[in-house]
Amino acid sequence: PQFAFEGELTDFQEEGLAFLESTDRCLLADEMGLGKTVQALALLARRCEYPVIIVPPAHLVSNWLNEINKFLGNSKYGIKVHVIKGLKPYDLPTADIYIAHYLLLRGWKNVLPDYAFDTVIFDEIQELRHGGTEKYSSASLLASSANRVIGLSGTPIYNNGGEIWQVINILDFNFLGNFDAFSREWCYGYGNNVVIDPAKLGNFLTEEGIMLRRRKEDVLPSLPPKRRLVTAIDSDEDVFKRWMQPIIEKLSTWNSDLSLSQRTLLAFEIDKGERQATGVAKAPYVVQFVRMLVDGGEKVLLFAHHHKVMDIYKSGLKAEKPVFITGRETTQQKQAAVEKFMSGKTNICCISLRAASGLNLQKASCVVFGELDWSPAVHSQAEDRAHRIGQQDSLLCYYLVSKEGSDQRIQDALGLKVSQFKALMLDPLQTSLDEKTNAEHAINHVNQLFEKYINKGENV
Repeated sequence: PQFAFEGELTDFQEEGLAFLESTDRCLLADEMGLGKTVQALALLARRCEYPVIIVPPAHLVSNWLNEINKFLGNSKYGIKVHVIKGLKPYDLPTADIYIAHYLLLRGWKNVLPDYAFDTVIFDEIQELRHGGTEKYSSASLLASSANRVIGLSGTPIYNNGGEIWQVINILDFNFLGNFDAFSREWCYGYGNNVVIDPAKLGNFLTEEGIMLRRRKEDVLPSLPPKRRLVTAIDSDEDVFKRWMQPIIEKLSTWNSDLSLSQRTLLAFEIDKGERQATGVAKAPYVVQFVRMLVDGGEKVLLFAHHHKVMDIYKSGLKAEKPVFITGRETTQQKQAAVEKFMSGKTNICCISLRAASGLNLQKASCVVFGELDWSPAVHSQAEDRAHRIGQQDSLLCYYLVSKEGSDQRIQDALGLKVSQFKALMLDPLQTSLDEKTNAEHAINHVNQLFEKYINKGENV
């Protein structure tokens, strides 16, 4: 089947597409935010050779589904995508694209190679940097059965000999020789893991045509000052249901006998409760996403609203030693957090959406919204903590949205579309009109929740 690519590539992305077309086994190692997913999907549309299997980390399955739908989903033929579930193999339905996250590979080790996939795409292929595991051997068998194997990774890993050797071996077996030969040539002696000259190894992989890596500074003239990316992320359905139970009880008191002020106060309370349930349910997946960014060398401002959500970030990111500015800190603690982030002692600063004003955190290369606010101005203010007029950089702004809870409605209200901003957010400051609009959004939202959970009696 033919599926047209519904998108427009930049010049450097066209070069990336040409690279992917020119070799059957390769590593696209562009920095985060330069569109590796889009280039890979453009290749699938160009080649029209199916079936294809995509192997991403578990927390990126939803995002791949959304990107496929956006860039390949408008064909009159209707692209068929199947997400493989569970460790126990079953007869796969007919599809054009299959998605199986890394944690499932071991269960399907002896099954997937028999499906003779034309192309295998390993997203965040640094997941395979450690050999000797069932995951690694399963990926190796899958790769060896395909005509074309593509690795995607924004994380520079070629400073560790053992890790880059394992990754390249998945893509093209023995491209770097066996490990003994590789370590003698590139590392500090036989069996050693440390590469003597990582830049030289990177240049070798590039010159040999197996790797293409572009950094942000290489393509800066092609990038806008801000790149806003809406990224689908998973959430824990059971956690969401548990946190929503008391909210459903409050919904039962929502009726026409309430005065306008009572309805407004109750609407804010219910809306806040559902937004908190949404934030808590997806928080562990936000943590995984942020950890991936930091591993890729990014300095991250992570925004959220609720203290319960921030507490999950604090626990999940403990090894990265983040700092926090949430409204619970003293003035001295707040200033110490800013100084620690700006001096490079930590690469993560977690900030409350409503506590961002006045902060100057221009060392950040990336902004992540783990929770959303109804007000566009709040997000714009948060972005501007890292972005200033005249800054010679392109700021990555990730909006992480889940299917569960309030994200979808807030996303629509903000004018956010998958992988793009439909409209630029203009207001520099929160205004009284914004506050009135927020109240209207909350009341409309609660009316929808009342219809869903009370009138229709749906289970939470």
